[in-house]
Amino acid sequence: MSLRRLVQPWRSWSIGLRMAFITMLPVAFLFTSFLWYSWYAHRAQVAEELAERGRILARALAETSEYNVISGNLTDLRLTINGLVQSDKSIYRIDVVDATGKRAVRVTSESALDSEPHYYEAAIRKQVVWINLFTDNGIPHVSASSDTRPPTLTTEVVGAVRVTMSPANMLAKQTRRFQVEVAMAALALAASGVLAWVLARSLILPLRDAIGALREIRGGNYRIELPVTTGGEIGELQGSIGEMSVALDQSKQDLENKVAARTQDLLESRNEALRADADKRKLIQKVNNIIEDERKSIAIEIHDELNASLIAVRLEAQSIAMLSARAPAGPEVEDIRNKAQAITKLALDLYANGRRLVRRLRPEVLDMLGLHGAVEEMLRHYDSGSGCRFAFHSEGDFSRLGNELAISAYRIVQEALSNVMKHAGASFAQVSLVLDDDENVLRIAVEDDGQGFEPALRSEGIGIIGMRERVYALRGAIALRSAPQRGTTVAITLPLSAASAVS
Repeated sequence: MSLRRLVQPWRSWSIGLRMAFITMLPVAFLFTSFLWYSWYAHRAQVAEELAERGRILARALAETSEYNVISGNLTDLRLTINGLVQSDKSIYRIDVVDATGKRAVRVTSESALDSEPHYYEAAIRKQVVWINLFTDNGIPHVSASSDTRPPTLTTEVVGAVRVTMSPANMLAKQTRRFQVEVAMAALALAASGVLAWVLARSLILPLRDAIGALREIRGGNYRIELPVTTGGEIGELQGSIGEMSVALDQSKQDLENKVAARTQDLLESRNEALRADADKRKLIQKVNNIIEDERKSIAIEIHDELNASLIAVRLEAQSIAMLSARAPAGPEVEDIRNKAQAITKLALDLYANGRRLVRRLRPEVLDMLGLHGAVEEMLRHYDSGSGCRFAFHSEGDFSRLGNELAISAYRIVQEALSNVMKHAGASFAQVSLVLDDDENVLRIAVEDDGQGFEPALRSEGIGIIGMRERVYALRGAIALRSAPQRGTTVAITLPLSAASAVS
């Protein structure tokens, strides 16, 4: 986690800042190391010099103060030590003690500021020379040139010299030297910083130009001029960006030409498809009109010819039955009467079937009561023969609707209700017809509370496709909304001028 925190700011730095940091980091490290080592060396030098000087002073004073200590002439010794202390500011204090450790002389410097915690000591020794004037047999000794026996020497410690040094003066000198070294190192560091800034700037400027060129390219200006102002990888980058801009500009021109050509092709294809679609819808509307006309013609033929013939057959059968009633009784007459009644019943059934077929082919109520009455009669028929309840809502005067638009609207409602009965499994359905005079459109809505479906996951059936094509042929709009267990709603808008425009 700590390494990630250290790397995270680095990623947001500019390349110039990174270059300066990379350049100055080793310089700063060397600068810090040099200062630490220089300060440590100066302090070590002070300590070594004080130790050496303290030991030398202690030994020199010990050797020269032997007579003064033995003779008790401490005044001269004090004067000598005092002059020495006043002349050397690195001496804090000098003590002379006798053999018992009792202090005999103490001289403290008036100019020294501090002292070391320890002192340097040298013993004051008295040398005694013993000369034997007699030989071993007690005869006085006469020295001769051939006598090689040295005199006997003995030493005796009569005191000690203790020198306490003061590092303040020497530290002040070394501090001044250290300050000079720090100033020189700081100048070198500043020069390195200026050099790092110059080097970073020489790298930043070409990169800034390259980045600006790339931004121009990203903004869509592919034709740019980027001169190569440096060498190495940056120069290669500048050259590559220049070549890339030329290639991108050429590719852009080629692509624009291709897009323009393709767009023209697509426009032509679209226009052709629109013309074909319009022709298709005109054809569909024409076919629907032909089908309706043929249905009307068949319905008229069934009504006028077949039903009339069935009525004549029924009347003839009834006449045969009446004649058989006046004839003498007999098995043959009874059989004729039964056959005549059977023919009458069969004629009535065929007539009723013909009437139903005529209503399916061409609802008479549409011609007599208009679209409102025809839809209401259709709902009454569905409501009486199924377990689903139907409601009807209408607004407007439907008597001014054209015949073709009324038939198309009737067929659309008929197909929608057929889908409700076959697939919805609904318990309630509502049909709404609204004639909007403000917008000059006819709005049709069929809504049920059935099981519904997911339109995106289910392909459209023939009924929905038929309704859509019939609506599109009339230049209308259809919207289908459904969800599982939430029913289905079909909303249709038909312009009132559609039928005349299509015809």
